[in-house]
Amino acid sequence: MTESLFAQTVATATGLLMLTAVLQVWRRSTDASTKLLAIQGAALALLVGAIGLAEGHAELVLIAFVVLAFKAVALPWALARTIERSGIHREDSPAVNPVSGLLAAAGLATLAYAVSRPLVALDTGPAAHAVPAGLTLVLVGFLVLLTRHRAVSQVIGFLVIDNGIATVAFLTAGGVPLVVELGVLLDVVLVVFILRILSARLELAHGEVDLHDLRELHD
Repeated sequence: MTESLFAQTVATATGLLMLTAVLQVWRRSTDASTKLLAIQGAALALLVGAIGLAEGHAELVLIAFVVLAFKAVALPWALARTIERSGIHREDSPAVNPVSGLLAAAGLATLAYAVSRPLVALDTGPAAHAVPAGLTLVLVGFLVLLTRHRAVSQVIGFLVIDNGIATVAFLTAGGVPLVVELGVLLDVVLVVFILRILSARLELAHGEVDLHDLRELHD
């Protein structure tokens, strides 16, 4: 892969990662959020594959296919089945409205770029310049966790954070060994499937999977 093609691929992949993260804050539809998560997983796989081809690491190319299978297919499918079973297709009462959410996401992106400037200054390559995008994903994921009440939305926020951490790892250190990456992905899959089962049982028992309302049961 030529340097110019690598730079264009990294720019495209990180652009998709940031766009899908910001749209997660704007969209209230859980179905749309799941589709955005699938696109985000595919963009992460594209980024990993590009790094592997540019550096000549066959293991990274293999990891790219693993990331594609899990983050772009398996996890969104599991979330889609959970949404279909629960019948909750919309986040009705987020803590912030879409406009405020977009402004907050823009502020977090600015913060990510400011914080990562020393790291970007160490390397002039396209991979280093894309690190702020990964940090933005992490911050936006926390924003989703803090502003959404549905259990499915909370899972989506958690997965956005995981994608952001993975993005920073691949851009700064060339990723992690295949065995470690498989272990992390399996842990994430296990968490999602457990939350899927719990959400279904909560819906069956209480007719609601809104964390705000469920806290009243504790009180």
